[in-house]
Amino acid sequence: MFDYDAERLRGVMVEIARSNISSDAWDWLHEKISLSEISSINSIFSRMPRMTGKDAVRVSPSDAESLEDLKPGFGLVNWTADRLGRVCLLMHIDPSDKERYLKTVEDLFLAAEMGELVALYSALPLLAYPEHWKFRCAEGIRSNMANVLEAIMYANPYPAKYLDESAWNQLVMKAFFTEKDIKRINGFDERANAELARILSDYAHERWAAGRSVNPLLWRATSGFIDQQIKDDLGKVLSDGDLRERKAAALTIFKSNSPEAKGLLKNYADLVSDIENKKLTWDTL
Repeated sequence: MFDYDAERLRGVMVEIARSNISSDAWDWLHEKISLSEISSINSIFSRMPRMTGKDAVRVSPSDAESLEDLKPGFGLVNWTADRLGRVCLLMHIDPSDKERYLKTVEDLFLAAEMGELVALYSALPLLAYPEHWKFRCAEGIRSNMANVLEAIMYANPYPAKYLDESAWNQLVMKAFFTEKDIKRINGFDERANAELARILSDYAHERWAAGRSVNPLLWRATSGFIDQQIKDDLGKVLSDGDLRERKAAALTIFKSNSPEAKGLLKNYADLVSDIENKKLTWDTL
């Protein structure tokens, strides 16, 4: 039903909510989530911002650690109080009747405005019957709403765990198309694949042909799949790119298993030294 300890994580989320909203708002929210059966959930979902406000959520280090322990990769960075309240509400829907549970959440998706969609997509890793939500996640990736895309991509472990390769590749490409923060995508390294590497290389060629720059982090996803085309791409970046681009190419090659590609680094001893000494990593790039 759940792929995590739902009771414990609900407790952490509720405590974070309690500490981030007014006492009146907390009394209202606590009443709603304490009901054995949440009726009029669409109305409650819609009213949430008026009741909780939209202030930024503050999370203590200990609560952040608890979230990471209970649901690795999940976090509340840049969340607002109404988003947190909505997700808490979703976590308290009774999942015992599968058909009814799925219909309740699906109906929320169908009626949602942007703020509600952000909460719903943020909640994907927390919903019961996680296999069911793959279609919704893939559908969200096709959205042109920046906040919705970020709710799916940032601090959200659901896509990396449940999307098939095609949908995952679409997510990564959408992230590059829309200039999202690639470092905040869960599973970026683990879900790298040969088809994605090919698509990214072709995308780089298109941007170069149009006289446009290429996000250096693009090459990170190609490290395990360096063929002749990608090797030539990395050679071009090393010779023609700016310093950050050259660093990305060097990291990509250094972490690969391609002896042919590693031969490209023979003239870049300074970059190799920085990588070996941990001065240059993907985190510091």
